[in-house]
Amino acid sequence: MRRRNIAKLMWIMMIFGTGCEEKNAYVPPPPPQVTVSRPVHQQVSDYLEFTGNTQAFNTVQLVARVQGYLEKVFFHDGDVVKKGQPLFLIQQNTYQARLKQAEAQVLQQKASLDHAQTELDRFSGLVRQHAAAETDVDNWRFERDNARAAVVAAEANRDLAKLDLDYTKVAAPFDGRIDRRLKDPGNLVGAGEFTPLAQINQIDPIYVYFTINETDLLRVIKQTKIGPGEAEKLKIPASLALSGDKDYPHTGTLDFTAISITPTTGTLLLRAIYPNADGTILPGLFARVRVLVVNTEKMALLVPETAIGYDQLGSYLLVVDDNNIVVRRPVKLGIQAGDSRVVEEGLSDQDWVIVTGLLRAIPGNTVKPIGKPLTKAEDKGDVSVAPDKPGKPIS
Repeated sequence: MRRRNIAKLMWIMMIFGTGCEEKNAYVPPPPPQVTVSRPVHQQVSDYLEFTGNTQAFNTVQLVARVQGYLEKVFFHDGDVVKKGQPLFLIQQNTYQARLKQAEAQVLQQKASLDHAQTELDRFSGLVRQHAAAETDVDNWRFERDNARAAVVAAEANRDLAKLDLDYTKVAAPFDGRIDRRLKDPGNLVGAGEFTPLAQINQIDPIYVYFTINETDLLRVIKQTKIGPGEAEKLKIPASLALSGDKDYPHTGTLDFTAISITPTTGTLLLRAIYPNADGTILPGLFARVRVLVVNTEKMALLVPETAIGYDQLGSYLLVVDDNNIVVRRPVKLGIQAGDSRVVEEGLSDQDWVIVTGLLRAIPGNTVKPIGKPLTKAEDKGDVSVAPDKPGKPIS
């Protein structure tokens, strides 16, 4: 009987317990959290970006200017050399002998000149004493003048022989770095042919050549009232970036502008110059150049480059309105400034731009914005923003 009462009691509890359970109700998920920022109001300058190639400041191909056997090489391939440093030595004995021969001819002709002058003076005195004919004086005057010309010719031959002897020593024409040698000792060089020995480059400073198309050129001239010839005298800043560089770490100036447009390409050749004391910038590298357009300073709105989206309709930003709803805002972009981009049209300084969490931000949906100011680089603190009013920070 007692067991029956216990079972009955448990049955009643199960019935009433089941009847008191609440039914499951759907609860919508909370809105996704995104980070929003106001655009930065900042002064920027316009600039143009180009692609080009680096080129040595000076390039010389060393050649043999006299014929002979190459005797010595005074450098190792790839050495950094100084101006006037000996690099090659060509067989000298032949040219030393020719110089001695030329010097002997000078002495011989000077002796002939002295003799002719002495005879001219002697016969001139005899003519005054009526002891010699005037013809003899004329003959010795001719011999004197002829000997004087022979001395000048002999001295010229001696100078040429000295030059040939000097050409047997090939020295560096400037400070730079020399390439591998193209001729080994023992080879005959300069034998009636063009014989390159090595190439030497001066790469401090170094040039970068690039071109500007005529559309950009005419726009810049109209905007700045400065022509290409005047621009190269202003030392306009030009920043350089090589492959793999972030931003433009190398600073130089515009150095040269060509005098005419190339008809086949419609471009004008430009050149910038950069210091390269460590020699890390080599000739022939692909380079990106950013040239400042003078007299174009203006106040502009900047947003992070990562906040900008692109689709078939163009560039856009995602902003949050007063009701925390995501809105797609088409914008017109301007120049890039570091990691930010100038927005020329479609945005005001009071808009809240979504800078992170873009994948969770769908136009028309509600989000929970968290504010983060975009000011100077040193200002890194975040500011929370009320979910219902994104323009008011939480106190």
